Amino acid sequence: MKIKDGYLLRSVAGKNIVVSVGGNLDFNGMLTLNDTGVFFWNLLQKSTTKEEMLNAVLFEYDVDKEEAKKDIDEFIMKLEDAKLLED
Repeated sequence: MKIKDGYLLRSVAGKNIVVSVGGNLDFNGMLTLNDTGVFFWNLLQKSTTKEEMLNAVLFEYDVDKEEAKKDIDEFIMKLEDAKLLED
């Protein structure tokens, strides 16, 4: 899975905000990401699997494997709901 083209992560007033560029009309909201969300977003800039994301999170953070899986699933679900992921 991968973030669709036309969406960028920007820091605005100290917050990490996903913005649409190029007139993407599918995205009609605002997505604010915490530091972990930014980490996930950066992983999804190139095609990656949930397993690759999990391995990267476990390497980078001191977190339980099940908690990491849950966090990844929640993040992916938010991106899918916002139609930000390629099929």
